[in-house]
Amino acid sequence: MWPVHEPDLGRSAEGALTVTALNRLVKAHLAREAMFRDVWVRGEISNFKHHPRGHMYFSLKDETSRLQAVMFASANRALRFRPEDGLRVIARGDVDVFERDGVYQLYVKEMQPDGIGNLYLAFEQLKEKLRREGLFDRKRPIPRFPERVAVITSTSGAAIRDILTTLGRRFPAANVVIIPAQVQGLEAPASLVAALDRLRALVPPPDVAIVARGGGSIEELWAFNDEAVARAIFASPVPIISGVGHETDTTIADFVADLRAPTPTGAAERAVPDRRELRKLLAELRRRMEGRLVDRVRRGRERLQAVLDRAIWQAPERLIRPHEERLDRATERLVGAMERMLERRRARLEAVRGRLGDVRRLEAEVIRARRRFDEVRRRLGRAMLEALRRHRIVLAQWAARLEAAGPLAPLRRGYALVEGPDGRLVKRAASLAPGEGLRLRFEDGVAIVTVWDIREEAWSWETRSERRPADGRRKG
Repeated sequence: MWPVHEPDLGRSAEGALTVTALNRLVKAHLAREAMFRDVWVRGEISNFKHHPRGHMYFSLKDETSRLQAVMFASANRALRFRPEDGLRVIARGDVDVFERDGVYQLYVKEMQPDGIGNLYLAFEQLKEKLRREGLFDRKRPIPRFPERVAVITSTSGAAIRDILTTLGRRFPAANVVIIPAQVQGLEAPASLVAALDRLRALVPPPDVAIVARGGGSIEELWAFNDEAVARAIFASPVPIISGVGHETDTTIADFVADLRAPTPTGAAERAVPDRRELRKLLAELRRRMEGRLVDRVRRGRERLQAVLDRAIWQAPERLIRPHEERLDRATERLVGAMERMLERRRARLEAVRGRLGDVRRLEAEVIRARRRFDEVRRRLGRAMLEALRRHRIVLAQWAARLEAAGPLAPLRRGYALVEGPDGRLVKRAASLAPGEGLRLRFEDGVAIVTVWDIREEAWSWETRSERRPADGRRKG
């Protein structure tokens, strides 16, 4: 029954509800009913969508029905598995109405797989993800004789004691560096990542590192199934040996490490050689080396004795005689060749001496030719100087003539050039107009004049003489 008085709501046109009002009534009713809060629902996930903002939207269905569900980012961060279509789960949450669409849905606060352990599912999903990325494929070789071994584990557990005891017993020459880390609890993954990062800062760097923890439940070992720890192991600059739990325990760290050991003690045994086995190996190598040396010396002695037993060593002069004969014949050939070479050199020397006399005669002729050349060069120089002097005189005469015929010569004799306003020479009086300005260019300057009157008059020396005043000056 509805807890409010709605018998008449929506029963007539006058009391009709809006869609929003009806959705609000339903939402308020669900909020007041305790049976719709903290509801556990079992179903199969379908239409799963992981929004970029982190929220998860999906449906829960069974054989006959479907229920809308949403799990906000603040709640799904704690999930240890990845929801996906087809996965059967048990979800806990509140039933409420999404007022805008008028649908009720389950607001999930907690969710776990149905029929499979939460941790196991998360383990399998992370394992498959890292396998696809190739983090399990790289396996670096472990150094056979490490000088420096780093150990990452808790300093308060039995694992560190077992590791140190095993390292000291098997290979005490190795220098052990302990990097403390939490190996259990919520802070363990971050502590392990920080310890693995410290490997890069060690100077000198270790040759190999051990990541170890004693046995425990899957929850206690869960820090070694963390994705950040797995990626830190993969990014380690040195090979990693994992020794987590007992022989039957397997973690993500075991798959990513370069070598997996069943226990922390087993990790220490795989990190360093056993000095007792090394002593046995060295003793065996020494025995084999001594046997080979003895056998080699024996064979060498036998070969030497076989050589000494040869007949040639009984009469060694027989070995030298053929070589002495070849040496005598070679000496005779060498002396003959040297004598023939000297004869050829003497003949060439005489020929060179004859050619040397010819060279001396040629040298005298060159000297006489050089003297004649010097004389001709002196004569040619004097002739060139004389020709240059004559050409300078002719050039000066032509320069005087050009100067006398040039436009400035009349100006020196008292004439003037008449230029119009546009700078062109005025040749006829008829081209002028009264009031027009002119420029009279003299030898020593320019006079600006104005035309007052224009008269047609033939010019002659007589008219020029008549117009000249008694004192010989020109009229203005």
